Amino acid sequence: MFIEVHWTTNSIEEARKVAKHLLEQRLIACAQIIPVVESHFLWKNLLDTAQECKIIFKTHRNQYEKIRTIIETHAEYEVPEIVWIQIGGGNEPYLDWINASMSRTGQ
Repeated sequence: MFIEVHWTTNSIEEARKVAKHLLEQRLIACAQIIPVVESHFLWKNLLDTAQECKIIFKTHRNQYEKIRTIIETHAEYEVPEIVWIQIGGGNEPYLDWINASMSRTGQ
């Protein structure tokens, strides 16, 4: 099963560093970094806003725990957003590419 892992950070440098590490370990097929999103949220019972980076990783479900651990190790946030969404289908050649990109032989 393929998933997207969504993560936010306040630093594009942190996003790039973690994405590079996950790619080198072949834990993900790709990382999409959206440099600026405006987030509105409650934190410790106070309304807050922040400019953040949104990162979306394409991967296998069985890699999620490793990815979560790496993000938590590098994340500056006390409680980082790390969620996954199942990819229920899609362009078969693209899904094949995800699979091949994560294999040790690569594509």
